[in-house]
Amino acid sequence: MTKFTTIISGALLLLASCTANSPKQTQEDRLTNFVDPFIGTAYHGHTYPGAAFPFGQIQLSPDNGTQGWDWCSGYHYSDSILAGFSHLHLSGTGIGDLADISFLPVSSEVTFQEGEKNADFVTRYSGKYSHDQEKAKAGYYAVTLKNSNIKAEFTVTERAGLHRYSFPEGGENNLIINLGFAINWDKPYQTSLNVVDSLLVTGSRLSNGWAKDQHVYFAARFSTPITKSITENVGGEGRTVGVLKFGQKQVMAKVGISSVSIENALANLDSSLPGWDFEATAQAASDAWEKELSKIRIQSSDSAQKTIFYTSLYHTMVAPSLFSDLNGDFKGVNGDLQKATGYNRYTVFSLWDTYRALHPLFTLTQQAKVNDMVKSMLDHYKQTGLLPVWELEGNETWCMVGNHSISVIAEAILKGIGDFDQQLAFEAMKVTSMHDRDGMGYHDKLGYIPADKIQQSVAKAEEVCIDDWAVAAVAQKLGKTEDAAYFAKRALNYRNYFDKETGFMRGKLTNGQWTTPFDPAYSKH
Repeated sequence: MTKFTTIISGALLLLASCTANSPKQTQEDRLTNFVDPFIGTAYHGHTYPGAAFPFGQIQLSPDNGTQGWDWCSGYHYSDSILAGFSHLHLSGTGIGDLADISFLPVSSEVTFQEGEKNADFVTRYSGKYSHDQEKAKAGYYAVTLKNSNIKAEFTVTERAGLHRYSFPEGGENNLIINLGFAINWDKPYQTSLNVVDSLLVTGSRLSNGWAKDQHVYFAARFSTPITKSITENVGGEGRTVGVLKFGQKQVMAKVGISSVSIENALANLDSSLPGWDFEATAQAASDAWEKELSKIRIQSSDSAQKTIFYTSLYHTMVAPSLFSDLNGDFKGVNGDLQKATGYNRYTVFSLWDTYRALHPLFTLTQQAKVNDMVKSMLDHYKQTGLLPVWELEGNETWCMVGNHSISVIAEAILKGIGDFDQQLAFEAMKVTSMHDRDGMGYHDKLGYIPADKIQQSVAKAEEVCIDDWAVAAVAQKLGKTEDAAYFAKRALNYRNYFDKETGFMRGKLTNGQWTTPFDPAYSKH
């Protein structure tokens, strides 16, 4: 694979280079100092502040427990309630899901009330916090809860999360594991929690939400023995809650997950996090981020600009995230066992959001991962007969318009990146492009998608034309001249939407007339 140095033009940007003659980096020089994970957690940013590893399998972050659009990531800066710390999170999306396997330390006794809803149970034991008691940096998050004075700290490796809880004197040392906790429309339908021995707890959470059939299996090892445990269903079947009591004031937990099995979760955990050194683990996470951030260096005397830039760059690498286990296993789209051989299977492909800028950036900075991501998309094709639109945890969500895995794969082929099967890739691109989704059948018949038949016809068609051009370019490169001519011609259908009189792209009716009345500010053309 080509080795290269990233160059980005602009007043702030400088060649990123690492040579044997480079001066030794000091702590003050570290680019991770310019990462602020709280950026994007307010207003409509939908990011989370918790601990993440570059493209890692776990995102260990706090959840407020508030249901609403601004809590798609589980957390919003306006909030001050802490419902728990869970192990999977989405960043920047407009739909909420995940927040699986929730842990919450409490210093009080935990009781169960007959008939209580899970959300009400969460409310009774939620912590309170203020932002002056929070700390977040690349690979690390900490908060001290105001109502209990418990300090909770978190860091991560590529496949595991590490918790450290410091309980105050005079209270209980309890940990709630709430598998019934859910955000937005996610609903667990089957959960299990097993105290294997005094140092190991395992379990599973299967749910329906935006990801229609999500499977999360987990294994948690503890640094000090569990002295007592109790398990109850709180809020009905599929909402298991466990309470673990400890005899020590400092409790550490390390957690691995899998979409396939508890055994795989345990293997992921033990391979990725064999020890208990919290500081060393946090430093290793920081070093991993430093390595990735160092691929692009900027020159500026304005630290605020550097913080904006490197936090943005940080956010480009919290997803897509690892989905296959250490042994290559992962849950298939149809719920069956699949195996990634010779590559890592990734998930969270928000392609309508990311094909324009994020994936092109990866072709400069993450060529090996581009190869794996393309193979992940082709795997989806082999399972379903179509490339993914918006893949989440082994599920197709069908969210947004276009088929932009096509553009991502085309860019990799045209730039000579990867060792994936290009003939299979072209087949997948062509088959997906010809699939009659969102009115595509009208493209050949009319040269446009009629607005009186399909809502958002202009937006859908414009995106498809971009993908058609990508198919044509790959066909040309692979010597498929007939396909190249067909898709190049169809890509020009975007012209059929331009209204010279108004200067806007505009919907057309089946009879060829423009839609009226026409308001360019309307959001569903």
